[in-house]
Amino acid sequence: MSSAGATPRLDDALPLTVVLVRHGVTSLTEAGVGSGSDVPGPALSPHGRIQAAQAADAVFRIGRAPRAGARSSGGMRGGGLWPDLRRPTALVASPAVRAQETAAAVGRRLGLHVTTDDRFAEFRFGKWEGRTVEEVEQDWPGDLERWRSTGTFAPPDGESYAQLGARVWDGLSDLLAGGVDRTVVVVGHAGQIRTAVGQALGAPASHWSRLRIPPASLSVLRLWADGTTEVTAVGVPTDG
Repeated sequence: MSSAGATPRLDDALPLTVVLVRHGVTSLTEAGVGSGSDVPGPALSPHGRIQAAQAADAVFRIGRAPRAGARSSGGMRGGGLWPDLRRPTALVASPAVRAQETAAAVGRRLGLHVTTDDRFAEFRFGKWEGRTVEEVEQDWPGDLERWRSTGTFAPPDGESYAQLGARVWDGLSDLLAGGVDRTVVVVGHAGQIRTAVGQALGAPASHWSRLRIPPASLSVLRLWADGTTEVTAVGVPTDG
C-alpha cells in the first residue's frame, strides 16, 4: 500500500491522473447569473484573471516536492502539491471564453499548448441561460430544485446532470485511452467538474449537485484502465 494514501491495489497498474480546474470568475459569476455552453462568453473579470494566475501557480506545483518549512499537500502556499503524482504534460479546456482564458494562464505557466474539447463544456441551460436563480424560480416554479435533486430532469432546451455527465465521462474515457502514467489538466466549469467527481465516486446523478466547486479550484481524479477510480481532492481553493 502507498504511504501517500493512494488507492491500494494488488497489481502494478498505473492510472491516468486528471486535474480538473474550474475557471476564474466572470461578471455573470459575480452577479449569480446562469452561464452555460449555449453562448461562448463572458470573459474573465479582473478578479477572475487574478484567480486564473493563482490556479496556474497551483497546478505548476503538482508533482513537485514540498520545500522545507512549506505547508503540507493541502496548503496552497509554499512548495509542491501531491508530490506522488506525475507532473502535468497535457492541457485540455472547454471552448467557453472563460475556460480558454484560464487554460491560457495555466498553459503559460506549464509551457503547454491548450487543446479544446467540446465534451468538457458547461451545462446547456437552454431557456434558463442568463437568468438568476430567482428568475428561474419565478418562471418555472420548483423546476430548479427538481433539476438539482433528480439528476435526470432537464431545463427547457437544456441538459440534465445525467446528460452532462455522459458526455464528460466520454471525454475522460478518451483521455484514459490515450495513455496512463501521466497527468492531464482539464479546465472547465462547476457543473462539468461535479459530474466527473460524482461519477468517479460512484454516486448517483441525484447527488452530484451536492459537491462544492469554487472558482479557480482544483479537483484531482485518478482513473485506471480496469475502471477503478480514486478521488484525490475536490474543490481545493487556490487563492489561500
